[in-house]
Amino acid sequence: MRVAIYPGTFDPITLGHVDLARRATHLFDRVIVAVAAASTKSPLFTLEERTEMARIALLELPKIEVKPFSGLLVDFAREEQASSIVRGLRAVSDFEYEIQLAAVNRRLAPDIETVFLSPAEELGFISSSIVRELARLKGNVQGFVPPHVAAALARVHAN
Repeated sequence: MRVAIYPGTFDPITLGHVDLARRATHLFDRVIVAVAAASTKSPLFTLEERTEMARIALLELPKIEVKPFSGLLVDFAREEQASSIVRGLRAVSDFEYEIQLAAVNRRLAPDIETVFLSPAEELGFISSSIVRELARLKGNVQGFVPPHVAAALARVHAN
């Protein structure tokens, strides 16, 4: 069985993330969307909230399981018996950072490959940080995130 890990903070999960997860299911038998606990970023939503939002967003994709994790990604990948890590590339600007991560992960776990996927063209510009900022400024985030995520963002920024 080919298992892949698709990691991220998913703060919040976007339609771009959902698209990449769906694409990964065409390549792997099982895809674990791994919601990262620790981050250098200050997440808007808790780990539990981000995990639940991802579960709901990906409910209709039977090959996908959503799990929170902390610590080294390669350790989590080994625990889950994954052979690959899926990473998204939206633009050239993502490439430098992602290739550095892939090189470090390869050094730590040479048996785990990193696979880069790009989202659908109409979703390539969406990022969680842009969605958070748009929501903070009371902009319309529909079309960028699933409806339940839009509702959660509206609740957070209701004042």
